[in-house]
Amino acid sequence: MGQPVTNYTPSSNIHQLRESATIAASARAKRLRAEGRSIIDLGAGEPDFPTPRFVIEAAHRALDAGATRYTSVAGIEPLRGIIAEDASQRRGSPVDPSAVVVSAGTKQALFNACFALFAAGDEVLVPTPGWTSYYEMLTIARATAVPVTGPRERRFKISARELERARTPKTRGLILNSPSNPTGAVYSRAELEEIVAFADQAGWWLLSDEIYRGICYTGEATSLLSVAPPSGRLVVVDGLAKSMAMPGWRIGWSVAPVALARSMAALQSHTTSNATTISQHAALSALSDTNAYESALAEMMRELRRRRDGALSVLRNAGFEVLQPDGAFYLFVRAGQASPDDPEPGSRLAERLLDAHDVAVVAGSAFRAPEWIRVSFAAPTADVFEGVRRIAAAGLS
Repeated sequence: MGQPVTNYTPSSNIHQLRESATIAASARAKRLRAEGRSIIDLGAGEPDFPTPRFVIEAAHRALDAGATRYTSVAGIEPLRGIIAEDASQRRGSPVDPSAVVVSAGTKQALFNACFALFAAGDEVLVPTPGWTSYYEMLTIARATAVPVTGPRERRFKISARELERARTPKTRGLILNSPSNPTGAVYSRAELEEIVAFADQAGWWLLSDEIYRGICYTGEATSLLSVAPPSGRLVVVDGLAKSMAMPGWRIGWSVAPVALARSMAALQSHTTSNATTISQHAALSALSDTNAYESALAEMMRELRRRRDGALSVLRNAGFEVLQPDGAFYLFVRAGQASPDDPEPGSRLAERLLDAHDVAVVAGSAFRAPEWIRVSFAAPTADVFEGVRRIAAAGLS
């Protein structure tokens, strides 16, 4: 007893699982900072802005009122009700609160959906480049993630053409993310209508990750709730981590057909149970006070737009190919042409930027795009501009 275990072998449940590359990049940057390095972290995917004061004050009031107990696994009724009300407005038909499951972040909502819907032998199409956790969640569910890539000139957005090429008799679903992490691409309503029609005809489930929907520079991003038929096989997940700068509060939710929502709540009851009670009350305040929500978001968007435009200018003037992000807070930057001698130019550039220039970014291999790097501008403004200046000075060689 007490001796270290040296013969641990991962179970078959996780033996293929890989650590989140985005979290790993941020953790390495923090370690180097602790060692005394002056690291600029442009890898993190969390807003650097403070949570709005009106949300924090609501949390204080809830604590004072004793909101420290368990809640229903699916969430407190007022929160589920206001989420359902918003979903009803977008859909144009009533959404019952029992269709809503509040979770410990949007990541858990996505995992609940993947685990409840898919199993061994199922294939799920994932627009690629895509968020690293999609592939891993599907692996945990023992399904197979199938990357689908659109043309570079369309910022990798997919269409029915790419879906037709990727489909097999085993295809059971499709994950969409608009605005997209890591590209910042935003699907138009017409593009989504085409995809929804194709998926509906094929009988697939659609999982729509809309966590960045509030961060769009071209007007309001379209929710699939307003596109898909009310009776469709659709799960929409969302949360407040990005739009209200609440990543550490761990609060998200899903809107799904009631029978599926019940299964997802049952799964959650055996994993995390309810989302943190105090965070639910904070979320209720954020969603209830529309004026305060919109004001806080508009202020954040003004600064994000300024950072985006300035960083784009610096990198493009230095000769980098950078995708124009219409949403989210990332610049997707091409590092070079992959070759047998250099299969991952994005990884090589990311390593060089950190080792020689003290700038942390995420290599595109995390998103199945080895020729690219992701640069976050959700960092203090001075860090963003200094960081991109260092990237520009480093160049592509």
